[in-house]
Amino acid sequence: MTTFKGNEVTLVGAPLVEGSEMPAFTFVDKDLNTVDSTTLKGKRVFLSVPSIDTSVCSMEVAKFMNSLKDRDDVTVVSLSMDLPFALDRWCQAKNNDKVIMGSDYKGQNFAKVSGTLIEELGLLTRAVFVVDENNKLVHVEYCAEVASEPDYNKVLEVL
Repeated sequence: MTTFKGNEVTLVGAPLVEGSEMPAFTFVDKDLNTVDSTTLKGKRVFLSVPSIDTSVCSMEVAKFMNSLKDRDDVTVVSLSMDLPFALDRWCQAKNNDKVIMGSDYKGQNFAKVSGTLIEELGLLTRAVFVVDENNKLVHVEYCAEVASEPDYNKVLEVL
């Protein structure tokens, strides 16, 4: 069960499962370019967040940005329904050059393959997916409460 501010919400689609392959998807980056997830290689961390303009989402992405800034072997992608302009604004405010900021507003491609769309809100739920060099999901976390932070230590452990 997933809740948003204590109220139960419905996630659309099947959840991803640890040990399975990360499905391919596309998203729009902060510069309005369409990005195919299959072009991202090596270890990857995909962050699913409701909106970068909320305090918890901003804090989460910043924590991963700072924790992994020296890890050239890890690609971090934050995905939300935010428009690319909001993502660019956040990057400029945080001097972000580590996390690829992706928008799923156009077609909800990521939401459909990852089971992260909150039906009632049209936003992504909070989730973290860690993928190894062979495109295998080595860590999957869907936060039970959307307003709660993920387990940062577990993500860092599996990397």
